Amino acid sequence: MAGEVIVDALPYIDQGYDEPGVREAALAMVEEETRRYRPTKNYLEHLPPLNINAFETAVIKHEFERLQNRLPMEVLSMKRYELPPPPPGKMNDIAAWNESVENSMAQLEHQATRICNLELMMEYGCEAWKCYLEVLMQLVSQAQKQLQGLRKTIQEVNWQRKSMQTQGGEKLRALEAQWVGLVSKNYEIEQACVHLEEEIHRCQYLKSKSEEAGDVPQEEQEPAVPEKNATETMAMEIGSEEPQPV
Repeated sequence: MAGEVIVDALPYIDQGYDEPGVREAALAMVEEETRRYRPTKNYLEHLPPLNINAFETAVIKHEFERLQNRLPMEVLSMKRYELPPPPPGKMNDIAAWNESVENSMAQLEHQATRICNLELMMEYGCEAWKCYLEVLMQLVSQAQKQLQGLRKTIQEVNWQRKSMQTQGGEKLRALEAQWVGLVSKNYEIEQACVHLEEEIHRCQYLKSKSEEAGDVPQEEQEPAVPEKNATETMAMEIGSEEPQPV
């Protein structure tokens, strides 16, 4: 497959990672690879363009503009909590007095609402807080269960990786031992072949020398009488030990 990367490292089997200079050499290789690597493809082309203003409201935009222009923050307006009387020039204006009265009524209703909220909080705040804490504890328990599940999955993956690498290491060691044995046998065979070639060359050399030394062919040798086997030899010995007649 094009672009396939074959990982030939077995961290659970390989040794020497803690030796001095190994980490520096690895970092140097990574730096060299990153310096030579030039991506030719946009890996984000399948994604839509990024909209950084999607969640900006008018208030946030105004605040960003204020920060960009380095303007001070506006002071919190307390006008809604004030109860000013009509201006001096409108002391006899009914509309101005109606506006002031409506403002005071709004302030009074606001304070009444706050008092009602405080009373409700005094009555139901503790129970509501307990319910909130229970929900929060349930969320924490669910998160812890998810964390334990992820840790268990990670541990299983690590155990599976270690088992695979251990089996692979044993197989590699067996193959290495087999390779060493085969190489040794090949070396022995090569040495035997060399000795046989030397013996053949020596015999040929002696034969050529003997042929050069005498032109007369040697007399044909009589066929050698086969030696007697052990049974015949034992029978002859027994026969020789029998007493001779007087």
